[in-house]
Amino acid sequence: MAYTGKVTSAESLGRILRQARLLSGLSQRELARRLGTTQNYVWELEAGKRSIMMDRLFAAMRATGMELTATVRHSHG
Repeated sequence: MAYTGKVTSAESLGRILRQARLLSGLSQRELARRLGTTQNYVWELEAGKRSIMMDRLFAAMRATGMELTATVRHSHG
């Protein structure tokens, strides 16, 4: 099973991250524990919370014609 999406904003990146987390069978809390952060931080990432860094990154991508695609692969094992 694979999920591929075009990353054009913090929101689309967050949606793909959420898909990856769900396919991995992780809760937000478990992912946060593995990352050494809070569940709220994971929620903010998945929600595509705006930040200056992300705004500038996606503005630079648009200005240079860069396209970013993310693929999430899940294998049962």
